[in-house]
Amino acid sequence: MKKTKRIMAFLLSAVMVFSVSVTACAAEERDYKVGNPYENVNFSAVNQYKADLHSHTTFSDGGETLPAMVERHYELGFDILAITDHGTVSRGYTTQEHNDPIKLVSWVKNGDVYKDVLSRWGLTSARKIYRVYTVAGDEYYSELRGKGMLRVPYGIEQNPTSFNNAHVNTWFADYGDGVLGGTSDYLTPISAVDELGGLSVINHPGEYTGARDEDCLADAYNVSDPLYGYKISKFANILTTYPSCIGIDINSKGDSRTRYDRKLWDILLERVVPQGRNVFAIASTDAHNLNIVDSGYTLMLMKENTSAALKNCLAGGEFFAASKYVGCVEELERFSAELKEAVGTADALKLAAVIDEDLEEGEKFYADEDSIAPKITNITVDEKKDTISLVTKGAVLVHWIAGGEVIHVGSAIDLDDYSDEIGRYVRAEVLGEGGILYTQAFTLDYEGAPTAQKGFFYDFGTLYSALCDYLIRRLPDIIPLRVIFAIAGK
Repeated sequence: MKKTKRIMAFLLSAVMVFSVSVTACAAEERDYKVGNPYENVNFSAVNQYKADLHSHTTFSDGGETLPAMVERHYELGFDILAITDHGTVSRGYTTQEHNDPIKLVSWVKNGDVYKDVLSRWGLTSARKIYRVYTVAGDEYYSELRGKGMLRVPYGIEQNPTSFNNAHVNTWFADYGDGVLGGTSDYLTPISAVDELGGLSVINHPGEYTGARDEDCLADAYNVSDPLYGYKISKFANILTTYPSCIGIDINSKGDSRTRYDRKLWDILLERVVPQGRNVFAIASTDAHNLNIVDSGYTLMLMKENTSAALKNCLAGGEFFAASKYVGCVEELERFSAELKEAVGTADALKLAAVIDEDLEEGEKFYADEDSIAPKITNITVDEKKDTISLVTKGAVLVHWIAGGEVIHVGSAIDLDDYSDEIGRYVRAEVLGEGGILYTQAFTLDYEGAPTAQKGFFYDFGTLYSALCDYLIRRLPDIIPLRVIFAIAGK
């Protein structure tokens, strides 16, 4: 009897080992089709142009004049600048004009109406010669013998008087100048700009959703909360309906409002990728004052710095989002643990100590101005080996995220090692002393991959906006703004 039991135990063990082996082989043989947004980028032939896609001046609610904002960006090495004043379309470095409703906002906020623009030739505040010039319809600013900084055509932040900051940045389409209201209404500007052939992005969603007010990452974007569920579905519906809406802002203006928006990005990727499109992420300064310029930016991978190349680059996701700030405590704790345990080098331990000090003082991580920002200098996707590899510079840590969780630490990932954790995408975050860099997501398709969720969704935003913003939209008719400005000499 004992002999029979031993034989049965051996046979059962053999069956279990065989089953595990078959499972492992099946995982290794999974045929991943990788959607690589950088597939057509020849890293040895492109430049990485530094862009700020979101900034403000005294033409709306900014605290600095247009010349001051342009000059500061140029000093900090920006190659591309979008002036995106609220409700005010960017017309030019030298020809910008107020519209009456937003002019009133500027007057109330600043106590005056500043109309400063650049000249074709002039002197900077440091007495350096600058010039503004056009090439093939594109406008550039440069100091004498310096590189040109491209102005993004028709930049504007839509929904200027939105009660809950349902803001949308748009470019390349002349829409929204002086258009008031927009509470909860993302669809109107996004659909209008889509029809005109422009591009848009959802700005700092943590303000609209209320996630910025949560105390911890677990509470932010809790999908079991009906209100979060509605707003997540709202964004997912917009992104699947309008490919010209490239994605969301995940880190801007010091990362206080956006500190949980990487979680939203991951949730939206899980929802939207199965429906056939990617969700791209930008970072920006959202600068209203000079002291926040250079806090966030995008690195555009282009052969030439033109508006046509920029538009194609944004539409295709051929860029990285970057920031000098990380404001999420849970992310910082995770970074610190990874730097100590998975990396453990002198540079890693030094950076972990900086992060730990910030956490102890209750502050967010902020990279020193003189520190070197991390860069990605090459990306290789090998579908035969199911690997994605990054070549980096100035990086201390690289980790990979799927389903909102870190699944691997290292500059290269073998997808077959994480078949249980991977859904429809994987993305990388690159951390260095000079800040953090985010790749766009690499979408994944394979046999048995999660499929799209089907269901009806109705966006109440347009109706809610119509009710909330009625009086605001009547403002130009109710108050004779031009008469007031004429009497005041403005």
